[in-house]
Amino acid sequence: MKFYITTPIYYVNDIPHIGHSYTTIAADIMARWKKLNGFDVFFLTGTDEHGAKIAAAAKEKGKTPQELVDETSAQFKEAWKLLNISYDRFIRTTDADHISATQNIIDILFQKGLIFKKTYEALYCVGCERFYPEKDLIDGLCPFHKTKPVLQSEENYFFKLSSFSDALHDMITNPAHKEHIEIQPEERRNEIIGKLKLGLEDVSFSRAAIDWGIPVPFDKKQTVYVWVDALTNYITGIGYPKDEQLFKKYWPADVHLMAKDILWFHSVIWPAMLLGAGIPVPKKVYSHGFFTINGEKMSKSLGNVISPQELVDKFGVDAARYLTVTLIAFGPDGDISWDALTNKYNVDLANNLGNLISRALKLAEKNFDLKVPNVKPDLELAEKTAKILNEDFAPAMDGLYLHKAAEALQRALTEINRRIEFDAPWKLAKTDLQKLSSCIFSYLQATDLILIHLLAFMPALAEKIWTITGASGNISETAKKYFADKTIPQNGFSPSGAQLQSPGVLFPRIQNGGK
Repeated sequence: MKFYITTPIYYVNDIPHIGHSYTTIAADIMARWKKLNGFDVFFLTGTDEHGAKIAAAAKEKGKTPQELVDETSAQFKEAWKLLNISYDRFIRTTDADHISATQNIIDILFQKGLIFKKTYEALYCVGCERFYPEKDLIDGLCPFHKTKPVLQSEENYFFKLSSFSDALHDMITNPAHKEHIEIQPEERRNEIIGKLKLGLEDVSFSRAAIDWGIPVPFDKKQTVYVWVDALTNYITGIGYPKDEQLFKKYWPADVHLMAKDILWFHSVIWPAMLLGAGIPVPKKVYSHGFFTINGEKMSKSLGNVISPQELVDKFGVDAARYLTVTLIAFGPDGDISWDALTNKYNVDLANNLGNLISRALKLAEKNFDLKVPNVKPDLELAEKTAKILNEDFAPAMDGLYLHKAAEALQRALTEINRRIEFDAPWKLAKTDLQKLSSCIFSYLQATDLILIHLLAFMPALAEKIWTITGASGNISETAKKYFADKTIPQNGFSPSGAQLQSPGVLFPRIQNGGK
């Protein structure tokens, strides 16, 4: 079984921020989850480096476009290293193999008569690097940048997108279609279907006035439109067209993840390009919403941009990963604030997870020399925890509802903490050491199950706590075995007599206010 997941490639006119992190962490969590479930995973991310905005920004800074994109692309790589992103390739649109492959697919479309040349006059948004028909503007403004597009006239090459309207409509609306394209969430799918019913217009595939781009193979006076160049990365990143074995192994993509502003390109223009070139279309396109910071749009001028480094400085790497993708639902728009992030950190991690581990290990330290008590295995609590996670966590993960998966984890943690309150082990220490032994053993096994499910979200901390709780074997290998057969080891994950470690303060409580 293979699983190919992508993020959009990020445009290098900006430095990495929480918006980029949101999509990339989500993709990384899904990639790790699928690996734990036995899939052969390929995870692609990277940077989009051509276009007018890049050339203009480089000129303003007294640099060449290549110097600018080298610097900014490196910042994205550093951000993903900081956040422990486990991508398989970081693609850049200035990579030689990508340039060659983009020219290859453009040439195929041209040879098939799907690309033609004409003079075009239309409204152009510099921010989007995109032409807009007037019907797509809102009060005469770009729907995303809220700026007035400028009228531009050029002789460009166009792609016959209009000829794919019926085919795309059928592929998106008919689940039985052999190349069905699933678009999520549902409201976004409905938006795309509504636009398809209005018919499609042919789209510009090249620019005549922009030098910083990939030359059109059959007309070197023109460069490939930046969006065409960017979309092609999803096939060039897995070897198209030279590494046929790698390409056939992973294509079509199982999930393209992105924000909603580029859904049209991914669910309409990109599949049409692939259909025209005779290449299978992606299986799923999943867009998440925009989010505001304290109710306001994120912008440099407002000073409310949150960087990956700021998140890590306040919460640590693994907590930053968990909080970024679970604070709001993956799909609709949402609002993020430092206070909301801090509250969730304190409730989910400091109170629920951290408190559970601290209580269990302090009891073991005080009464059993920091070892797993030597008792007949009691797996009743672990099995109850497993039931919650099997019913709620796994389906949420497979559906990309990461916030719901986190909610399932928290419900399971709450159940374990409630059991501790019910058992009152601090009283048993004075009256019934045998019962206390059984209780501590059961708390540890249930906690280990939580760690296995938390591994994709918080890989380093889950592995650290796995060792602290005396669990045997490698956590990743144990998780793979558990997800394959859903069976808890007869003697538990943390066997009787195993050495425990003092956890210290895993999640120190953080005060609200500021960063």
